[in-house]
Amino acid sequence: MTGLSRRSWLKRATLGSSFALLGGAGLTNSLSAEEIRKFNPRPMDGPIMLGSNENPYGPSELVRKSMSSGFDLGCRYPWRYNSDLVKMIAAKEGVPEDHIVMVAGSTEGLKITGLTFGGGGEIISCEPTFLAMMDYAKLWGTSINWVPLNKDYDFDLDEIEKRVSSKTKLIFLCNPNNPTGKLLPAQKVLDFCNSVSNKAIVFSDEAYYDYITTPNYPSMVELVKQGKNVIVSKTFSKVYGLAGIRLGYLIAKPELAEKLSERVVANLNIMAIEAGKAALQDQEFYDFSVSKAKEAKSMIIQTLDELKLPYLESHTNFVFFQTGRDIVELNKQMADKGFIIGRPFPPLMDWCRISTGTIEEVALYNQAIREVLG
Repeated sequence: MTGLSRRSWLKRATLGSSFALLGGAGLTNSLSAEEIRKFNPRPMDGPIMLGSNENPYGPSELVRKSMSSGFDLGCRYPWRYNSDLVKMIAAKEGVPEDHIVMVAGSTEGLKITGLTFGGGGEIISCEPTFLAMMDYAKLWGTSINWVPLNKDYDFDLDEIEKRVSSKTKLIFLCNPNNPTGKLLPAQKVLDFCNSVSNKAIVFSDEAYYDYITTPNYPSMVELVKQGKNVIVSKTFSKVYGLAGIRLGYLIAKPELAEKLSERVVANLNIMAIEAGKAALQDQEFYDFSVSKAKEAKSMIIQTLDELKLPYLESHTNFVFFQTGRDIVELNKQMADKGFIIGRPFPPLMDWCRISTGTIEEVALYNQAIREVLG
């Protein structure tokens, strides 16, 4: 048992047993050899990680080749090579280049926005949601005005608007929201951002925008184009499969973008720049990622239907469902079976967030969750 703790060995043994059972039931790898080469599914060597909303595919073959060639520029400072990526992103978003702020993962964008504009006042947001901006801003003396989600588990835009005051510096929206996966009604969120941005800056975290299934759903970039006090964040971590590369960006009107640029700490590296340029050109991988997330999500939902467990409609690469038991207990039970699932999201302590993995990972997860909750 050299190199493995007893717990790790037990997890691998559990996974091996599951593989054997599924193999006996006729499950084989769902990808061809060519797809494995192109789309780079992560290896299943346990534990199976379904707790961080990572894309289980990528970096793509095209991105890996581009990053490898970028090593020849590793002796150079990266800012000389940043302009081509900014130009590509600006074209994608339909804005001038001075509207784009590159950051080392959208989390850095959230943090520097809270630091730049939240200080000396308050940020209003709903909980649960993604906490990076608020947790960081609190360290610098910003107060957080938390609004509960409404009865439909959506951001309560009406209540947020009621609470806006002279103290309010920022309003944080996560749309689709993490951890619920819910999407706000298009016209309602447009009207809200348009109105409230006259009183405070509105930040729209759109990390999961690529997974939205509603046709023609607008990004709040449309309001940035109109010169509104709106900042939008996007990331290469999800649909492009680059969570470990740390690459994201903010879109804002020039006077806001300039202030944000002054606070950027982690400048991009050469390999991240090359990865981003290649990813934006790899439409085949993009389409594959969206398709596989949809397929895996439908598998998860089918099992939840069988177990008669409530869940929320998801426009992301994860599903949020009600477990009927404390999430801390469920985390331990699933860890014993070799699976890492979503952390607690207070106050919804009997809910669980499951990320979409590969088709094989999800098949194993479905078997395990039936054993635990069935």
